[in-house]
Amino acid sequence: MPEKKLTLQLDFHSGLPIYTQIVNQVQSQLANGILKPGDQLPTVRSLASELRVNFNTVARAYRILDEARIISTQQGRGTYITEIPPPEVTEKLRREALSELTQRFISEAFRLGFSEREVSQMVRDSLKSWKEAKQVKEED
Repeated sequence: MPEKKLTLQLDFHSGLPIYTQIVNQVQSQLANGILKPGDQLPTVRSLASELRVNFNTVARAYRILDEARIISTQQGRGTYITEIPPPEVTEKLRREALSELTQRFISEAFRLGFSEREVSQMVRDSLKSWKEAKQVKEED
């Protein structure tokens, strides 16, 4: 099977580590059917070169994906997407991603001088607006 062109959008200013962004995007592309079990991914070296990031950054992302059984690296053959990981692995990765996103949001809000009450109220208001918009969309 030919190597799959992996399209990643990295944000070097987000505060989210690059290796985490790679892990999250590979997992998301697998969940959305963009990547499929059996697809071959670029080598660590070629992906690092393409993304213009350190080799160790990509190696760390691949190691996390391998430990989660999302990919499998076979010496001399390449790196492949494995079968869909067990639900508990997917849920663990989802929760870790949400936790990191939440921590980044809270840190940035406090850095900007917002109080805990203001942050909490903004989250409640945003969730309410999101639910309302979702309901309108579903009714269309």
